[in-house]
Amino acid sequence: MRADASQRRAAPPVSDSFLPNIIGASPKIQRILRLVSRVAATDSTVLLLGESGTGKELIACSLHVQSRRAQGPFVPVNLGAIPESLMESELFGHARGAFTGAGLERRGLIEAADRGTLFLDEIGDMPPLSQVKLLRVLENNEVRRVGEDTPRHVDVRVVAATHRDLQNEIEAGRFREDLYYRLNVVQIELPPLRERREDIGLLASYFLERAARREGRDRMSFSPETAALLERYDYPGNVRELENAVDHAVAVAEGSEIQPGDLPGAIRLPRMLPRGGEADGEPAGAGERPSAGELGLREDWSLAEVEREHIQRVLARHHGNATNAAKQLGISRTTLWRKLRQYGLKRTS
Repeated sequence: MRADASQRRAAPPVSDSFLPNIIGASPKIQRILRLVSRVAATDSTVLLLGESGTGKELIACSLHVQSRRAQGPFVPVNLGAIPESLMESELFGHARGAFTGAGLERRGLIEAADRGTLFLDEIGDMPPLSQVKLLRVLENNEVRRVGEDTPRHVDVRVVAATHRDLQNEIEAGRFREDLYYRLNVVQIELPPLRERREDIGLLASYFLERAARREGRDRMSFSPETAALLERYDYPGNVRELENAVDHAVAVAEGSEIQPGDLPGAIRLPRMLPRGGEADGEPAGAGERPSAGELGLREDWSLAEVEREHIQRVLARHHGNATNAAKQLGISRTTLWRKLRQYGLKRTS
């Protein structure tokens, strides 16, 4: 087996005039961007934590671009995509004849990142033996190729990332505690998209403009109903899922305005409460996943039916409290009361 070719080559230097597109006006993202700007000026090792799709590589690239290493290479490595049998050779390089098939000597990705930044994504997937060798690199700034006895000096800043809970991995014996402390000099935790809903509209508009330009389609926009659906969804796949959803909508839309039917089914048909549920208590089956048959029926629902069920779910979550429900829905209490009367739902003040 061979590792992906993109992991064998060092990326060229990133221009210091380039800054990754990190979209967000929410307080959480703004705090992270301020922290990135401060930390970038140092050579501290950084550990990025967060769910898949939250933009860890963008943050790593931003750290590089704003650092004194910006003219050096930025080398991203997805450790989860490299077979364990090739991990040492890929990261540390090998001498000629070090193993069967090693006809030529080759430097590894750590050497390729010399005088630049090495981004180790999915560090929690690194096998134990490679963890030991990486720890030596961080402690001594030296790398030893497979099949060689003489170490080589490297000047590399390491940024690592994972979606795993490394403390649990340490307790389970799958991750070295000493390596964790070497990596965790500065920790930056990226919030999931559902915890910064105020950024969904900004991100969706950015992705729409980019996708429309790529497809040669001008002046595309979201209908109000579509925008509302996008902002209500929880995005288990985070920013990456939102981007894919917008790309999907642009690909299937017939006109210049994106309609609810152009969105992927997961966003159009979120998990809803059964119609018999009571708004001022926990409805029966509220935590159950709808059956395939129920989802099929919901494909025929009108937007009003979707809205009614979503309001009912939010009210149930807040035990019928209209003030808290209106805050989560992003509408005023007056608007919520009007919709409650319209849909015949119960409320408490």
